[in-house]
Amino acid sequence: MVIMVLDHTRDFAFRGTLHFDATDLTQTTPAIFFTRWITHFCAPAFVFLAGTGIMLQRQRGKPLSELSWFLFTRGLWLVVLEFTVVRTGWLWNLDYSHLIGFAQVIFAIGCGMIIMAALVRLPVPVVFALGLAILLLHDLLDPLTSGAFVPGPGAAPPSAGAELFMVFFGRGRIAFGHPFPIVYAGYAIIPWLGVMALGYCVGTVYTLTPAARQRALLRAGTITTAAFLVLRAINTYGDPSPWSVQPQKLYTVLSFLNVTKYPPSLDYCLMTLGPALLALAWFEHIRPNVLSRAMVTFGRVPMFFYLLQWPTAHGLALVAGLALHKSVAYLNEGLFAGTPAPPDAGFSLHATYLLWITAILLLYPLCRWYANIKRTHTWWWLSYI
Repeated sequence: MVIMVLDHTRDFAFRGTLHFDATDLTQTTPAIFFTRWITHFCAPAFVFLAGTGIMLQRQRGKPLSELSWFLFTRGLWLVVLEFTVVRTGWLWNLDYSHLIGFAQVIFAIGCGMIIMAALVRLPVPVVFALGLAILLLHDLLDPLTSGAFVPGPGAAPPSAGAELFMVFFGRGRIAFGHPFPIVYAGYAIIPWLGVMALGYCVGTVYTLTPAARQRALLRAGTITTAAFLVLRAINTYGDPSPWSVQPQKLYTVLSFLNVTKYPPSLDYCLMTLGPALLALAWFEHIRPNVLSRAMVTFGRVPMFFYLLQWPTAHGLALVAGLALHKSVAYLNEGLFAGTPAPPDAGFSLHATYLLWITAILLLYPLCRWYANIKRTHTWWWLSYI
């Protein structure tokens, strides 16, 4: 969650983001590349652990009918939040005439929960097989999801069926045959459902003893990470963007790690979920300290944190822009309008990191306050935020 804020602060504040893609090896630097790359671990961990959380609720004895209804209603609520509160926190406007919003990770988690409301009624091995099949096979659709449904200049808009396909399997601009209003679909429902389903099944390890659980997580994480290294090295399946040897050795490594997030390729999922599983085992050995207690505080109120971090990151970029006479108007409006960024828009990478740390320090007391409310109250709506 903390690393995620770095990514969003970079979106709003870093001058490089306004001029080029951080993973474009012809323009990026190792520092810029890894600032983006480290944040790749966020969305897979969120979605995977959302599935694990579903299993933990089931293990605590929540009746299946109650769990199914909760998943369905919370999933709908998350989709609503994506196009209302999250959109407003990101864009700082309520004009829906041209842009409805962005179907991002909260949208994907919400849709995944709606589908999981039905899947939790199936045996766990069946859900595991489904999740694994999605993870391993959805890259067969790469020829259809790598721009085939994104119309070029002067081309006819895609059909409603093609746009619906993008929502479930790819990414793209969706307007259902009309110029406006637009939804930008970034997080394809089905690939992320596969990640959530696997997280749900892995949640069964939390019925094991600590030693057995840690062995299982270490084994799964090692196999998954090794599978990424082997599959990526073969370079024939698993990602629509193959790696290549670069003039500089370090950039060859960057090319190897430069996998596809939209939609999440098999290589992307293996690269991120393997270390995440290893981290789950490692975290159990960390003794409580100031840093770990702060992370736990954030983790107790994930949705509250997520909703606040958008306006916090955006607001800090604007305040810093005003203080340092940057193009604040561009940061607030032009960033999402497709207009070229003026030379004075954005900040250095060092300043971006400073704004990120400031955002975390501002969010901590608010999250601690809300975590205390959740700890001392049993209001039903607290489970939805």
